[in-house]
Amino acid sequence: MAEPRPAPLLFALAFASGGLLTLMVLFNGQMAEASTPLFSSLAAHGLGTVAALALITALVAAGRMDPGRIARPAPVWAWTGGLSGAVTVMLTSVTVNSALALAGTLALGLLGQVVFGLATDRFGLFGLPRRPADGRDLAALVLILAGSALIVFAPGT
Repeated sequence: MAEPRPAPLLFALAFASGGLLTLMVLFNGQMAEASTPLFSSLAAHGLGTVAALALITALVAAGRMDPGRIARPAPVWAWTGGLSGAVTVMLTSVTVNSALALAGTLALGLLGQVVFGLATDRFGLFGLPRRPADGRDLAALVLILAGSALIVFAPGT
């Protein structure tokens, strides 16, 4: 039986999140250049917290979100998402201001995400079902690796 295909809206949302991620890396890098990577991360996460609280407050006030849903317990490991986010902001803030620049930082970041995602699928980490890599996964990995190498090592114009 074939796997169900995601709805076109999901593709558009994922594509949009990639564009927002690019802007986030760029803006955090500019903040880090004017201050420090640690301050850049603190500013990004502080502003994100304020925005999230404002959105939750508005949704609860409008009756569009159940306040009980906010306080559901999450697995302990899920709380490390904030830590990895803070470290990611600091690391990308450093690399975007280096010879890697924005495109190299994002290309290598994508490569790291795919490698970690394939390992997570393979070993069923974080409660996900186990799924071994297939030929498509490996082909995608090789293409991303080749594209990253071109971005980082090819001579510029």
